[in-house]
Amino acid sequence: MTSSFAPDSLVLNRKLPLWYQVSQSLRASILGRSPDASLRLPTEEQLAAHYGVSVLTMRQALKELEEEGLISRHRRRGTFIEPAARRASPVRLLGSIDAIVAQQSGERTTILGHGPEPVPGDVAEYFPGCPEVVAYRRLRCDESGEPTNWAHNAVRPEVAAAIDLADLTRWPMTKVLRDAVGVDIARITDTVEARLADPVTAELLQVPLLSPILHYTGVAYDGKGRVVDVARIHYRGDRFSFSVTVEAR
Repeated sequence: MTSSFAPDSLVLNRKLPLWYQVSQSLRASILGRSPDASLRLPTEEQLAAHYGVSVLTMRQALKELEEEGLISRHRRRGTFIEPAARRASPVRLLGSIDAIVAQQSGERTTILGHGPEPVPGDVAEYFPGCPEVVAYRRLRCDESGEPTNWAHNAVRPEVAAAIDLADLTRWPMTKVLRDAVGVDIARITDTVEARLADPVTAELLQVPLLSPILHYTGVAYDGKGRVVDVARIHYRGDRFSFSVTVEAR
């Protein structure tokens, strides 16, 4: 497997479809890969062993990625990442952290600024007794360089102390907190609402003032129920839609 693309690890949640979790994890790995990473995926059997699932489950996950255009499968040659693979829309969220990571992966990220600041009033309820947070402002662009969204993260200071800025240029904040910093992210609550672009958002996303945008708020809790990060992301309304599936059982 040394000459093949190496996907990230995954802790499976038995309450969610395994193929879905595997596809989202592999999708995030593909979209967040380094420029020099191999385009050749391991075999179905190797991937199934890596994720701890059956080959049948792995095939279903790969079929999902193939239909998105992220990979191509060639008989006798193997499975390969499409060099121009881009994130597809709409985003389907089925309750897994890896779905959040996948949704935010695969875009070029520029750090606009970071540093301590007083807790913003609209997120103060999430940081009781905490006088300040560390704010991160990031701009994401697609492969053509066109802005797609910008994000403002308010992170608990003791957590932010372990964040490497270089990681934030490659990976989404959720992945950095979970995989690089080692935060036990137990859950994320999401809110998506329609808003009008304010002057800052209009300038960053290169859209007209007061044009429609999608405003996403994601509140990440650790295993102790403490908020570690509040993400507020402004998406161009002409580029994104969100689709959420709720399973009855």
